[in-house]
Amino acid sequence: MYIVTAEEMYDMDHGAMNNVGMDGRLLMENAGRAIAAVIKERVERTACIRILAGGGNNGGDGYVIGRTLMDDDFDAKVVQVVPDAKITGDALYHKHLFMRCGGEVAVISSADEIRSVVRDADAVIDAMAGIGLKGRIREPLASIAAVVNKEADYVLSVDIPSGLPANEGIDDFYAVRANETVIAGFPKQSAFLEHTAPYYGVWQTVSFGLPSVVTVNGAKRRLWTEDQFRKSMPERLPYSHKGSHGRGLVAGGSMEMPGSVAMTVHAALRTGAGLVTAATAKSAIPAVASQCMEATYLALEETNGYISRDKSISFTDYDAVVIGMGMGRHNMAQYLVRRALQEAACPLILDADGLYHLKESFDLLKKRMAPTVLTPHPGEMAMLLDITVSELLQKPFAYATMVAEAYGVYVVLKGPYTIITDPDGWQTVTVTGNEGLAKGGSGDVLSGVILAMVMQEQSIMDALSNACFVHGKAADMLVSQTHSVYDLMASDLLHGISKVYRTCMEDL
Repeated sequence: MYIVTAEEMYDMDHGAMNNVGMDGRLLMENAGRAIAAVIKERVERTACIRILAGGGNNGGDGYVIGRTLMDDDFDAKVVQVVPDAKITGDALYHKHLFMRCGGEVAVISSADEIRSVVRDADAVIDAMAGIGLKGRIREPLASIAAVVNKEADYVLSVDIPSGLPANEGIDDFYAVRANETVIAGFPKQSAFLEHTAPYYGVWQTVSFGLPSVVTVNGAKRRLWTEDQFRKSMPERLPYSHKGSHGRGLVAGGSMEMPGSVAMTVHAALRTGAGLVTAATAKSAIPAVASQCMEATYLALEETNGYISRDKSISFTDYDAVVIGMGMGRHNMAQYLVRRALQEAACPLILDADGLYHLKESFDLLKKRMAPTVLTPHPGEMAMLLDITVSELLQKPFAYATMVAEAYGVYVVLKGPYTIITDPDGWQTVTVTGNEGLAKGGSGDVLSGVILAMVMQEQSIMDALSNACFVHGKAADMLVSQTHSVYDLMASDLLHGISKVYRTCMEDL
């Protein structure tokens, strides 16, 4: 499933109409009926439903929704919140059709008049403004939106909450806060941004008949779901052996932070790596080994419990390397990161302190022939780009693309919605995971899952997408079955990984 900007969605609509010959009125009919079907599942037949319809396609969808609900004996009436002159084209056609079928339309543009309508309604259907909105929502819609936010018991928005931008990079807006949003076609970028996603409430998509020949028009972002995971996850062959599933190296850790390496190693083994070696400070090995008996260990020279300028470690004997977690931010650790960038002729994953040291070593990225994976959280990404976290969160898709394309790397930008980007700018977004992951160590587990995945028979992009899916799904399953978002710990995820495999791959 694609993730689109407003412009890309309009291009698809226009392609269906102009290139294929589909009637815009039919597309509007399909969208309205599909959204009405969801409303029927959410709202009691005896409920008072009031549809706030604006101009444009969003308002036109509202008239189709009203007619569909009315035909099925729901108490649904349309309140038009813009003057008649604003209802044109396909929307005007569906307004007239609604009225000829016995529908009632009240034209109200005053927030004071809307207040009583909203208060009396069991469900308010927000069809006031769609993805074509330019700039802040204007009066009287802004005041009406404020009334809806204050007075409505339940709000379902059509395609997008009115006033909300569809695209990233916009922070000057006022919008309806929906309980639920039913998106026509494909989710928009703003459904995955920290400052705009809460306005959607719970969301789902519905199809409205766009032919497949016009749905690939330039969109380079896709949603990664369980279906994609099941289709792309490589099969384990009955005659495979430990060497078939990769030999990985985890480099990092210290006497003060042995747990970071322990969780990464354990996660890699739990995810399916054949062999994993932990290269860490000599004093940290007993603590790490007590957690991971199946791993092998390489004791590195240390100073005050931190890895020192150890020249004995080789980065050439592995199928993938992850470096950075718990290693510290001193110059000796930077030496090790630079060596890994120069010597590892295999996928190299940089995480945590490894990203900190990367800032002084960007010159080495373009020289690498093997894949490089960066796994920053927003604070680390902002540090690498010399911008603020708030600036990053305004445009995470764009910033991730910029770094990936400029340096030829893969970027796993972690967050409530993790964005994975390849060197050509193609992106996937995973929606698994919950707020229980907002704890120290969760990223260390993810790095181990990634290490194992990139050593399996799949593309790097599929491997990263599957790793993020498994990591988040493990948290979701644990919270739904045995834990809460409060008590979930990073180490719990190690046991959640097996739950994901058993549930999502049991019939493969």
